[in-house]
Amino acid sequence: MPKRRQLDPMAPWVNLSTTPADWKAASPALLATMLGQLHLIRAFEETVLELAGEGLVHGPAHSSIGQEGGAVGSIVGLTTQDAVTGSHRGHHQFLAKALSHVSNGELDPAALVTDDVQVVLQRTLAEILGLAQGYCRGRGGSMHLQWFEAGALGTNAIVGGGVPLAAGNAWAQKHGGTKDVTISYFGDGAMNIGSVLETMNLASAWKLPITFFVENNLYAVSTTVAEATGEPRLSARALGFGIPSWQVDGMDPLAVHLAMKEAEAVMREGGGPTFIEVETYRFFHQNGPYPGSAFGYRTKEEEASWRARDPLDRVAKEMIALGQIDESGVARVRDQAQRAMLAAVAELLEVNPDQPGKRRIIPALWPDTGFVNVGVRGDGSELADVRTLEPTTYDGEVETKKFVEAVAAVMDRRMDQDERIVVLGEDVHRLNGGTNGATKGLAKKFEGRILGTPISENAFVGLGGGMALDGRFRPVVEFMYPDFMWVAADQVFNQIGKARHMFGGENPVPLVLRTKVAMGSGYGSQHLMDPAGIFATSPGWRVVAPSSAADYIGLMNTALTLQDPVLVIEHVDLYGEVGDVPAGDLDYFIPVGKAAVRRIGSDVTVISYLSMVKPTLQAVEQTGIDAEVIDLRWLDRASIDWHTIGESIRKTNAVLIVEQGARGTSYGGWLSDEIQRRFFDYLDQPIERVTGGEASPSISRVLERAAIAGTDEIVAGLELVRRGMGGR
Repeated sequence: MPKRRQLDPMAPWVNLSTTPADWKAASPALLATMLGQLHLIRAFEETVLELAGEGLVHGPAHSSIGQEGGAVGSIVGLTTQDAVTGSHRGHHQFLAKALSHVSNGELDPAALVTDDVQVVLQRTLAEILGLAQGYCRGRGGSMHLQWFEAGALGTNAIVGGGVPLAAGNAWAQKHGGTKDVTISYFGDGAMNIGSVLETMNLASAWKLPITFFVENNLYAVSTTVAEATGEPRLSARALGFGIPSWQVDGMDPLAVHLAMKEAEAVMREGGGPTFIEVETYRFFHQNGPYPGSAFGYRTKEEEASWRARDPLDRVAKEMIALGQIDESGVARVRDQAQRAMLAAVAELLEVNPDQPGKRRIIPALWPDTGFVNVGVRGDGSELADVRTLEPTTYDGEVETKKFVEAVAAVMDRRMDQDERIVVLGEDVHRLNGGTNGATKGLAKKFEGRILGTPISENAFVGLGGGMALDGRFRPVVEFMYPDFMWVAADQVFNQIGKARHMFGGENPVPLVLRTKVAMGSGYGSQHLMDPAGIFATSPGWRVVAPSSAADYIGLMNTALTLQDPVLVIEHVDLYGEVGDVPAGDLDYFIPVGKAAVRRIGSDVTVISYLSMVKPTLQAVEQTGIDAEVIDLRWLDRASIDWHTIGESIRKTNAVLIVEQGARGTSYGGWLSDEIQRRFFDYLDQPIERVTGGEASPSISRVLERAAIAGTDEIVAGLELVRRGMGGR
């Protein structure tokens, strides 16, 4: 018979509940504040459902009625510097943090609604209604509530989407020398999301001060926890990552508070992440003013049993028993909260003159439609005083440098000059500079700032996004290959790319994302793609594609100064190439929106970028066509050099766009459309394009070559243009 020994988890796992002694020992001020917050949130949510029923809430109304105890109990003891991220059902999380901020953590039931509290209620309601005075200027609505000043980093419409960002904030808190903590709230459905589990692992490995706070309300819309997971005790998940875990009754705000204080003690003393599971219940359906029983997936009896455990009633009952308030006092708290919401509504709505008996939003409160695209990216004013240099016209002393040496050298220089820069990614700290030497020498020189990550793209790029939003650090995230970005597409596109605009257009997101195209290296369909076409059509990102070592230095310096997320695309074919760079100068900038004319000509404008610039020049020489060759350098919609492109097209009246990769995800497709719209009157023939094939490159050497464009394909493209010119 084999010998068997029961194993125990590394971390403790407890169920915490209160006793009468706990309620007696609780500060009366704490209980009074809890009661006040609970009633303010309840009255707020009832108002939202009322307005939704009138058709005045555009979009969903995810009510937190029934779940207020978890948010209030966990947040009431936090400081403003502590931070929270929330879920799509996040009104209670946002309001609890905002109310704690404006009240310094203490509310008086006798005078519950101060001027500051009234402003919070009105601005939050305005945001949910999509109005200009909202915290995100109407762009966030119900699911994207953010107020950085209060430590409310943002609620999130993607299930589990805000969790990696919260970990980034926790990293910044820890390495910023504070004892502050972050709580990331999510629902039971998010426990099956990869980004959440990836982040739990990363936070545990790096000992980050973050609480993973799951509100287990038993249903992800209508699917039960028992159906969706083999272990319905969701706090058990944390044990697999060595994270201390608490299970607590979410209908008991004091129990939640006590669990949170224990978790805080662990985090504030450097013990790493914690996990709290609150068992709670939403009294209404996933969205709107009807109970779940109206849709057939819950019984009225089940709903009644949970309503009998209402957290508002629980706190009131305990306070009455302790002689701290009476029933009329509780009624006055309720009345104050309801009157506050009536006052907020009165400031936002008016009688609809076209529909007697109905209300409408006061027309003057809507955002100006001219604001629709403001803040997709910043205005670039942070570059106003930098020293620019154009390598193509530089006539000073030069030295030769390999492209990959320039990558490592400029990062070394910037990290030496700016202590905020942190590099993270897979294997960036080992192998003498990562898989290609791009971080060579940096790990030893900048200890603690070159972070080798687990293989968990969602977690580490989202963590980088959270660091960027925090503002104390400037992350540089490396994706070993562009294809890996699609593993982390939510964080890259839904979170980082949209964050500035979605939350009102003002908060900077200073993050650089580096990656390398590897077509021709034999790594096959899932490692080789060119991401330019996808990123150029995705809002929020700036995109640069250097074709030389000298350009790389200037473009990376600019990328590391911009207050926007910037994708820096590299290519393995360029790493070994040697080129001239300004001698001893790693501090110059190449301006945003400045292309380079690599060859002056009059027959055709050939536009390319990255590794295809050199073969384009070779093809031009082979054909003898007098082509003007433009190296774009900046690829995104806001940064492309239309002036240089336009001047060339007015001269040549013909365009050939050259890129290496697949036609389906082509950058040239978007660029061609834009050129047609802007310069159609100057074109004497259709725009021609050189691309790879439809399929991703294969491992087979011959099939790989057949799938991508090279010099031969560019020559063929130029000959096609020549025929369009009548054979000249």
